[in-house]
Amino acid sequence: MPRTAARPYKPNLATAHFRLPRILARRATGTVAAVTIAAALLLTACGKPPGDGANAHGPVPVSVVTAQEETLPVMLEYAAQTLGSREVEVRARVTGILQKRNYIEGAKVNAGQSLFTIDPAPFAAAVARSEADVAAAEARSVQAERDAARLTPLIEAKAISQKDYDDALSAKAITAADLQAAKARLREAKLNLEWTRVEAPIAGATSRALKSEGSLVSGPDVLLTSVTQTDPIQVIFGIPDNERLKLRQDADAKRVVWPKDGRFKVTVKLADGTEYGKSGFTDFSDVRVSRDTGTSEARAELPNPDNLLQPGQFVRVQLSGAARVGVFRVPQRAVLEGPQGKFVFVVGKENKAEIRPVEAGEWTGGDVVISKGLSSGDQVIVDGVLKLGPGAPVQVAPAANAKQGG
Repeated sequence: MPRTAARPYKPNLATAHFRLPRILARRATGTVAAVTIAAALLLTACGKPPGDGANAHGPVPVSVVTAQEETLPVMLEYAAQTLGSREVEVRARVTGILQKRNYIEGAKVNAGQSLFTIDPAPFAAAVARSEADVAAAEARSVQAERDAARLTPLIEAKAISQKDYDDALSAKAITAADLQAAKARLREAKLNLEWTRVEAPIAGATSRALKSEGSLVSGPDVLLTSVTQTDPIQVIFGIPDNERLKLRQDADAKRVVWPKDGRFKVTVKLADGTEYGKSGFTDFSDVRVSRDTGTSEARAELPNPDNLLQPGQFVRVQLSGAARVGVFRVPQRAVLEGPQGKFVFVVGKENKAEIRPVEAGEWTGGDVVISKGLSSGDQVIVDGVLKLGPGAPVQVAPAANAKQGG
């Protein structure tokens, strides 16, 4: 039989769309299987196989620290602003023309030093007039006393009427009162003359003069300048209400011991981060809480002999003197955080890892202060925590590994 020529291949387009999905499905199944196997190998390599956290390659090597109950100092830090210990407004007590400024603006002055001079001429004239009034009142008073003295023997002899004698006594009393009034006006005039010399009420640094020579000063309603005492200097800061309540609760529960007399030692950090060389103590704490900031105001006073601190500076204050009782210190890397809050791993029964929820407080160096959740003697896992799960067997490594990261 003769051979027939081979016909070229022609794909069947009618059935191709049925074969293609099956081919793609087989390829996709193979890809998923490969990814699943790779993920299983990765989990096994990381020591986190599914289940109760046990390691397929044996116990996880970890390093631990033994929890020991301690009494640790409490350090509080707040933003603050400096303030002169005494800030006084300087005002004139009399109305007049400002004749002279007697100080250098910004310089230090002593208490009682003259700062301004009000034109004294009108007040000197008032003193002279009051002195003349006193002299006239004294003359009238002396005359009335002599008249009353002359009439005294006459009334005893009944040589004059009782009315004449009573009038003489009344005149004596009236002239004596007039003399006292004249003397009071003289004292007032002398005070006004003295007040033309406007003095510094305290020692301190002056501000600029707010009125120049030749200005009309209408008495105490016009501010001339101010004097600020900067040594010692005060520091004002606000304590958040929630933090104040927490400290109060800890103190009531005997977890925090306050410093003696409730006065905290205060140190100041300047704007550049350096620490001010002098320290002081708190001397005031307001019972009111600000509606605007939610803080209660507190104050401390520090020596400032070199005037390094100036009123109005923004600084940070650190309060020390209180102590937290019955707490534990653990390295910061041992404290983890989950959906329910912070926790640590401890070595439990049969050398298995256990989760222990804790209440963490402030930092001290590289450690975190734990106030609740631990007991003395607990072995807190420091390194290796990233390879652990609840119930995972652990093997405590030598202490030399305690400084290595987990």
